[in-house]
Amino acid sequence: MTQPRLSVTVITFNEEARLRGCLDSVAWADEIVVVDAGSTDRTVAIARDFTDRVLARPWPGFAEQKNFALAEARGEWVLSLDADEEVTVELRDAILGIVKGSPAAMGYAVARRNVMWGAWIRHGGLYPDWQVRLFRRDRGRFVPRAVHESVRIDGPVERLHQPLLHRSYRDVADFLARADRYSTLAAEEWLAQGRPVRPRDVALRPLGRFLAMYVARAGFLDGWRGLLLAGLYAYYVFMRTAKALERAKALAEERGR
Repeated sequence: MTQPRLSVTVITFNEEARLRGCLDSVAWADEIVVVDAGSTDRTVAIARDFTDRVLARPWPGFAEQKNFALAEARGEWVLSLDADEEVTVELRDAILGIVKGSPAAMGYAVARRNVMWGAWIRHGGLYPDWQVRLFRRDRGRFVPRAVHESVRIDGPVERLHQPLLHRSYRDVADFLARADRYSTLAAEEWLAQGRPVRPRDVALRPLGRFLAMYVARAGFLDGWRGLLLAGLYAYYVFMRTAKALERAKALAEERGR
């Protein structure tokens, strides 16, 4: 059997609403590997419409799950996607040109185009949202972090300007639910790194995030969506900072006993 040139890896958990669009956009790949963390909806059934390489594995964390999927891939190149991402035709053509050629780069960051409330968010620092997604299988590995894992590439990394669509938050409720989970993880990471957290940070850091997104990075040009996103991201920063301060104070009290 010929070794596949390109493997697509996707990790999932209850992604029936978005997974079909993701996998349909990469149906042209040589291999698709889906690693599911125990979905209770139709995620696994949808995945099996596209590939017989659907693996079940309890959730160990983002980086570890993606590294497991990477280890299961057989292609020379790997395109790592989230279930809410879709490869455009332009990006597909660019990727095929790379995997069929002899590029010097070992990895590629793609220009992720965030789509929220039915529109492409062009400002606020959300485009181009560069993310390393394509890399040689033996030259990339996901780096463990509490939130927003990243790929470490052994070798040069270049950029692809053809867009990757990212249909992220379904609505405000989805953002708030994820903000609660992610802010807890980010606060723990903050303290684990030994960074100080001060009471004034609870007010100043969220304000700084709002002004950076809405004013400095012209989020206002995205209309009501830009305003809403700047406010939501400021709320996330508030939650992260407040949780870090709360935990830091609790640890200080424990040490003082």
